[in-house]
Amino acid sequence: MAINDFLAESPLNFEQKCLCVLLLDTSGSMVGESIKELNKGLEEFYYQIVKDEVSAERLEICIITFESDVKCIQEPILVRNLKMPTLQANGSTQLADGIFQAILKVENRKHWYRKTGQSYYRPFIILITDGSPDGDQDMEKAMFEINEGVNERKFLFFPVAVKDADMNVLHKIAHPSTPPMRLEGIKFVEFFRWLSNSVSMITNSKDSDKIRLPDTTSWGQISLD
Repeated sequence: MAINDFLAESPLNFEQKCLCVLLLDTSGSMVGESIKELNKGLEEFYYQIVKDEVSAERLEICIITFESDVKCIQEPILVRNLKMPTLQANGSTQLADGIFQAILKVENRKHWYRKTGQSYYRPFIILITDGSPDGDQDMEKAMFEINEGVNERKFLFFPVAVKDADMNVLHKIAHPSTPPMRLEGIKFVEFFRWLSNSVSMITNSKDSDKIRLPDTTSWGQISLD
């Protein structure tokens, strides 16, 4: 993706923006109940967040899926204009390639914010996966780029594991400040409620505020300052 991909786009408003990139595993192992519950969770997230008038004008959602290839199925869009897609599962698990595209999307969108005079909160990248990456995936590079990005406050990275995800891989790539969260069973709805609450806290905050996101059993309190 070129650095000027968004430059033909004009801002719909000049509210401070918060970009949330949903990086979603749609590989074949998600077929069945997992993909159904993920779609249900996404709809719940939209329902919860769009009710918050401030978040609806500030939160931008981007959706990237990875299977045998990586696709951006939803470019960054204000949540009030979003129509949540219905995901289907098949293929293998191009995990690292998905991470690289998500990080690039964050950097390109921030570049657009700056060029168009929009302030922004630190973006989120939310990874949800139920499997192990394909053998050709450069997980060492993914680990480096995640840790560099989080350390330099370019974005926040939240890895979420479901079913039989390789926790060793996720612990390796995760930043120490946000270790992997395992969803016991398939609690996508509960997770996306946590996410919508967290995003609402951020988008309703001021630059000087210190934010403590809602508690989760796995992560504990996360402080954004």
